[in-house]
Amino acid sequence: MNSELIKALKIKMQPIAILLTDDKPEDGLHFKEGNISGCVASMLVSSSKKNRIAYFDRKTFGCPGGGTGLGFGDRYGKFPIDCLLSTGNKEMVAQMGPAGALMLEGERFYKSPEQARKWVDSLPMTDVPAEFIVFKPWELLTEKDKPELLVFFANADQLSALVVMADYNRGTNQSVSAPFGAACQPILYGFAEAKKENPSGVIGFFDISKRSIVDREILSFTVPFKLYQEMEASVEGSFLRMHIWEKLQERQ
Repeated sequence: MNSELIKALKIKMQPIAILLTDDKPEDGLHFKEGNISGCVASMLVSSSKKNRIAYFDRKTFGCPGGGTGLGFGDRYGKFPIDCLLSTGNKEMVAQMGPAGALMLEGERFYKSPEQARKWVDSLPMTDVPAEFIVFKPWELLTEKDKPELLVFFANADQLSALVVMADYNRGTNQSVSAPFGAACQPILYGFAEAKKENPSGVIGFFDISKRSIVDREILSFTVPFKLYQEMEASVEGSFLRMHIWEKLQERQ
């Protein structure tokens, strides 16, 4: 599909469209059932870099945070995420399998399990009305596809442009949020935004434990497809067609 916005930004990594469907893709990257260590964020990056479709269902979403981030409901259950994100729990190390080493001291993203639990309770949990969630690189999209969200991987200049474009037609200065979460969980926030009349873009990939899978200057920007269409329609006449933006591209 053609996109003047993507051309103007000179995006290097493929933007990824998030689609909901009841039809299983014929081919694509996916986790095996029971693989609880699979990382949705890594799959998102792989889909972009390898230009391949990836897909998930309620039995193949990898880790609990990934299932939650994909919109398959609250998948944490009895998983001690509050301890893992904070100070750890020595008594649970043996129960964690491969993740046991992390549980020993915790990731220290929150001061205590109580603060981490508040974070969990703040998540906009949802259960998407479809059997499969599909990641599809922009270049593979067809006119028949109906994406729910679009995920950009952007450097600081490109992210700056996306933030400006999200508010270009509004003037509210309230068109972007930047919540902390797992690297895949801006998808969850994106689904919540998609339900709104005037949805916002979501800056993400702040998860320190997953920052190493993208270049150090890259963050994600997730938008409901409705907002993407609004931004796309606004490229002509915007700063993206002005000398100031073209000049900025010289340093990339």
